[in-house]
Amino acid sequence: MTPRSLIAQARFDSPLGPITVAATAQGLAGLWFDGQAYHPGTLHAPIDAEQPFIARARDELERYWRGSCKPFTVPLDAQGTAFQKAIWRSLLDIPAGSTRSYAVVAASAGSPRAVRAAGAAIGRNPLSIIVPCHRVLGRDGSLTGYAGGLQRKQALLRLEDALPPALARQ
Repeated sequence: MTPRSLIAQARFDSPLGPITVAATAQGLAGLWFDGQAYHPGTLHAPIDAEQPFIARARDELERYWRGSCKPFTVPLDAQGTAFQKAIWRSLLDIPAGSTRSYAVVAASAGSPRAVRAAGAAIGRNPLSIIVPCHRVLGRDGSLTGYAGGLQRKQALLRLEDALPPALARQ
């Protein structure tokens, strides 16, 4: 994402800490928790919480925090390689309340042998929560990796009632 492509940004509080969202003229381009891995740092875009994509994302996130697992409908404009975009599209097919393994995500994106590369692409997902990378678990059901931190991943899965039984008891 080039700094010039962003047209607006805003910061919101969430139950899991402050988040920053950013939009291009085509859709929501980023949603990051403070301090998460691969955070882009300072964004060069005006602050505008009422920009239509940002306002819609905020409204849909508020619904999500209240426990609604309806799919997000805000238009997206994630910037990445063709492979990353294929992986991110496959994440959108994981419904709330469900999880998938990294291998299943790689296969669903057309690259069944690229499990590690899929994991790297998932880690660089610029649209946390909305592109549900938190729904991807290790082959054994473990909470492996999450750019926003494993505690947030566990909280998101708990909110969606998708936490594996062994972890739900912890």
